[in-house]
Amino acid sequence: MSFINRRSLLYGLGGFTAASALAACGVTGGRQTQNSLVSQAALAIEPVIDPSTLEKPNLTVGFVPVNDCAPFAIAYEKGFFRKYGLNVRLSREASWATSRDGVIFGRLDASPVVSGAVTNARIGAEGARHAPMSAAMTIHRHGNAMTMNRAMWEAGVRPLYEYNGDIEQFGQDFRRYFEGLPPERRVWAVVLSSAIYEYFVRYLAAAVGVDPIEAFRIIIFPPPQMVSNMRIGNMQAYMVAEPWNTRAITGNEGIGFTFAQGKEIWRGHPDRVLAVMEDFIDQNPKTYRSLVKALIEACQYCSDPANREEVAKIITARSFTGAKPRTCQTPTPITPDNIGSLPDCVTKFTGPALIGNYNYGGFDDKPRVRQSNDTTIFFNMPSDIATIPGDHSTFLWQSQSLWLMTQATRWGQISEFPKDAEEKARRAWRTDLYREIATEMGIACPADDYKVEPAEAFIDRNAFDPSDPVRYLNSFNIRANAPTRLFMSS
Repeated sequence: MSFINRRSLLYGLGGFTAASALAACGVTGGRQTQNSLVSQAALAIEPVIDPSTLEKPNLTVGFVPVNDCAPFAIAYEKGFFRKYGLNVRLSREASWATSRDGVIFGRLDASPVVSGAVTNARIGAEGARHAPMSAAMTIHRHGNAMTMNRAMWEAGVRPLYEYNGDIEQFGQDFRRYFEGLPPERRVWAVVLSSAIYEYFVRYLAAAVGVDPIEAFRIIIFPPPQMVSNMRIGNMQAYMVAEPWNTRAITGNEGIGFTFAQGKEIWRGHPDRVLAVMEDFIDQNPKTYRSLVKALIEACQYCSDPANREEVAKIITARSFTGAKPRTCQTPTPITPDNIGSLPDCVTKFTGPALIGNYNYGGFDDKPRVRQSNDTTIFFNMPSDIATIPGDHSTFLWQSQSLWLMTQATRWGQISEFPKDAEEKARRAWRTDLYREIATEMGIACPADDYKVEPAEAFIDRNAFDPSDPVRYLNSFNIRANAPTRLFMSS
């Protein structure tokens, strides 16, 4: 296979242009309409914070139309923003790039970003915006997946769990398929460069002995454009958050199957964090605390199994994901006030990853529905992940920020692992402030900022010890510039 360097990572031109045009025209997914229809549930909430005591009670907060917009939808619709003295205008962002850039350039006060965007902004990774961003909290864990096209199925590739841990066999199937393609068709798509989805795609390939730098290109498309671009052959596979994996499978669009959920690559990984600029925290400390509290409560609401079906219905509104079957008739708009009258078909796309009846699909008519309460994690975590007292999903582990730095180093996005990595992680992921805010809410937190990620959490069974990230990096045979040994930068 011909060598393809880091700079051959191409942006999907059509998707990038469309995203830019949508943002430039001020089209925010009907936010003006949605925000004029405050639900009765929100209006019934009595504020516990006087807005006049906040430095900036009127905020613009972004989100992207994927399932993990749920805490933002719930904070708005259920009145959690109102409870903490905030008047929030939600801005539906066209892509994860515009969500990130909206914060950096001041159009948005806060917005969720793909895990890695904040860390890489701090370390100056290639392909990332460089800016003093900070993560206020984790929005959710898991909730994403890799979708492969029908041709890969017909070539013998199957969902990862069906290999029963034999990743060498998957590697043979994967390698055989990609080696049979012309170079221009060896393409994966992700939603943002220099972020966790790109790292997962590369990590998976390297785990089965395929060098992702030489084997394929990675291109960028916004989440809602993944299905249509796979249909016309622009990629062999993509990684995205739900509902855009479920939408691709047989019985829905029928153009692909779910190969693996992200939790099968790294169990317990942070998918999305809430991004703000560092000076927003400094200039608006009371507002910042109110925002974090509102979203923690929203994540707790989304986490409750009794609320999951309702949440899945709320986010199908056009102003959030708009993800429901065309043949499913619903009122306009969808609000908490009319949720009870919605037909079951409305959650066909959003429900599986939220409710837990997750369907991998396939083209042989075999059922592949797997029940799980950790398909998407908003607050409470399974005991095998939350092994430390006080751990919960919205808590920020700074050690996981270090893991993201190891991957930026591994794939040549920075030349060396930063000597001041711990200081960069401390300023990037504000665990100190999160712990203070959570304590005010009566929520216990872990006492430490670092933890070991056990071997069984990763697909390649390679544990991550944050006390020695350089040793961890040197344990990988496949990486950019291998076999050069890696060291701390000065």
